[in-house]
Amino acid sequence: MKRTYLEFEKPVETLEAKILSLKAAHDDHPTIDINKELISLQEKLEAMQHQIFDNLTAWQISQVSRHPQRPYTQDYIQAIFKNFKELHGDRAFSDDPAIIGGLAEFEGHSVMVIGHQKGRDIKERQHRNFGMPRPEGYRKALRLFKLAEKFSLPIVTLIDTPGAYPGIGAEERGQSEAIARNLYVMTELKVPIITIVIGEGGSGGALALGVSDYLAMLEFSTYSVISPEGCASILWKKAEMAEVAADSLSITSSKLKKLGLVDEIISEPLGGAHRDYVLTMRNVKKTLKEKLAHLKQVPTDDLLKNRYERLTSFGQHSQSEK
Repeated sequence: MKRTYLEFEKPVETLEAKILSLKAAHDDHPTIDINKELISLQEKLEAMQHQIFDNLTAWQISQVSRHPQRPYTQDYIQAIFKNFKELHGDRAFSDDPAIIGGLAEFEGHSVMVIGHQKGRDIKERQHRNFGMPRPEGYRKALRLFKLAEKFSLPIVTLIDTPGAYPGIGAEERGQSEAIARNLYVMTELKVPIITIVIGEGGSGGALALGVSDYLAMLEFSTYSVISPEGCASILWKKAEMAEVAADSLSITSSKLKKLGLVDEIISEPLGGAHRDYVLTMRNVKKTLKEKLAHLKQVPTDDLLKNRYERLTSFGQHSQSEK
């Protein structure tokens, strides 16, 4: 697959093109010694990537979180879990391919995995509705939550959506109620829940899968009440103000960790998760293994108590003496 570069990665693209050109020249003329120049270019490339990715703005991070070659939920399921059996439908209206979920094995134990799914090409993106679920998607997730509780299975949710679909049909079928119902039910599920934001976590469409006992974010993922473009359009009536909005919204993993809204930041390979699927999956698997093992040992009453206290601790306030 041809690598896609973001606008701020153009210097990286130019340097990598030089490296590929050098390797191609060596293939044509194997007697030419390119090692010294190749090592120099690779060192320069690594330094350049650090210079760029160690200093990304919130707006740039939001672009990385949406990178079209970034691993999606299905990629994580295939790499980390075994014997995944997808379950379809909400038993009320239809199936929503923007959310996938089902039974799987993780480290020899059964779990329920549920996540947003975007599409790779135009046809699949339309089929998946660009990862924007309709009410039936959230009601499917709700059905799987209850099924997991019935059989005492831990739940793993993977978040990656611009937000819930705002179409007329979705609103007619109760989009807001479906999201609210999930929030309510997840607070009382008597099984461990781990959530990982793997891409962009947009608005209530993300939160409907995000009430959990442990919340982790990939390093270059985002989590926000609204997209930077949406915020800019509302506050300034200009989508061009998205960069300012992104910084004001505190959408990045580092800022959310400082605010106490995120429990862990999972490191990504240099350049983003799309640069090295294997390393990304290894890091995510490590977190899942450690936290699932811990949460499974917590008694149910304590699990629910800790979840409630965790949720009610969010936010900061001060009280006037008057």
